[in-house]
Amino acid sequence: MNTQSPLKTPSHPKSRRALVLSIAGLAAGVGAGLSWWNQQASVSTPGLTPLEGFWDLEWETPEGKKLQMRSFQGNPILINFWATWCPPCVEELPLLDAFYRENKSKGWQVLGLAVDKAAAVRDFLEKMPLGFPIAMAGLGGVDLGRNLGNLTGGLPFSVVIAKNGAIAQRKMGRLGIVDLEAWRSLK
Repeated sequence: MNTQSPLKTPSHPKSRRALVLSIAGLAAGVGAGLSWWNQQASVSTPGLTPLEGFWDLEWETPEGKKLQMRSFQGNPILINFWATWCPPCVEELPLLDAFYRENKSKGWQVLGLAVDKAAAVRDFLEKMPLGFPIAMAGLGGVDLGRNLGNLTGGLPFSVVIAKNGAIAQRKMGRLGIVDLEAWRSLK
């Protein structure tokens, strides 16, 4: 009669050590992969040109007016993908507004593309007015974000397009003063 439980494995120090080392190796590999991927999502990509037809895109504002990307062409623009239901997005909006107000006389533009419902954005903007234009991106904004480097579709996501139409910077996640200070010198 076998008294050993079928769920217990015999105690072999070499087997146990190999299992622990395998798990540790797997965890280290996953961690290194995630770290590399996160760095790739926020690195500069000088010279990368936005999609063909980028400047032909047209968005609707929360008030129902048309906003054409072509109206931004020829100046540096910071495009921020955000939503009212995204806490980091909402937290960075005053910083973006301050950046816009301080730099618009130097040719800088900021565009907020809301991945949200128009009613929610209108209500939000009544409570927190912003000086820069806001447009409704919807699912088209998610696709555009992915094509500009937001591989996960997460929010917030920001991209700077230089005067020449090339992507100068992009960042996945909440912007900080350090990011905006570094980007200010880009043209």
